[in-house]
Amino acid sequence: MEKDFYYTIRKSSVCEIKIKGSRFIGHVFKAETRESAETHLEQIRKQHHSATHNCFAYRVGSGDSSIFRSSDDGEPSGTAGRPILEALDSKELTNAVCIVTRYYGGTKLGTGGLIRAYGGCAAEALDAAGLEKKIIFHRVSIQFPYELTGSVMGVISQTECKVNETKYGSDTEMILDVRISLIDQFIKRVNDACSGKAAVSRMEE
Repeated sequence: MEKDFYYTIRKSSVCEIKIKGSRFIGHVFKAETRESAETHLEQIRKQHHSATHNCFAYRVGSGDSSIFRSSDDGEPSGTAGRPILEALDSKELTNAVCIVTRYYGGTKLGTGGLIRAYGGCAAEALDAAGLEKKIIFHRVSIQFPYELTGSVMGVISQTECKVNETKYGSDTEMILDVRISLIDQFIKRVNDACSGKAAVSRMEE
């Protein structure tokens, strides 16, 4: 069964390390979309426009729908973007962008040195940001006769979900976010509690 949770960062963070004269500055931000990640990247590029490199990696989304991107920004292939992405993936993080800015200090570090520097700086910045577990919910609609409100609320109170909207008319309609792994069980329990008189359906994202 696909996981119904993911990990992301708790807060933004910045850290700096120095290796043989080069400064490596790690920046971590929350980013729930590709556009948000690219915006953070552009801000750091402007802030550190005189830096030698602004290398990065990000991952957004969860499960099969997740997308990622990384860049060495002029460093030798595989020595910057990949270790930054591996730092994200080692903690199973998503909805996060990590940018490591380098100011060259005059001494070449070699392939292995660069991988350790970029990966290490990214790992320190991610440790400072902290981890946060997020549950994946999916939107569900319920329509039922008003007199069955007590039965429906009984099921809701025993399910990990959030009520977003309630409309009252000839029938009552509720829009909820239900933990994705519990949806099938939730629908069955509502139908059982209402003797089939409720209409329960998943809504499109």
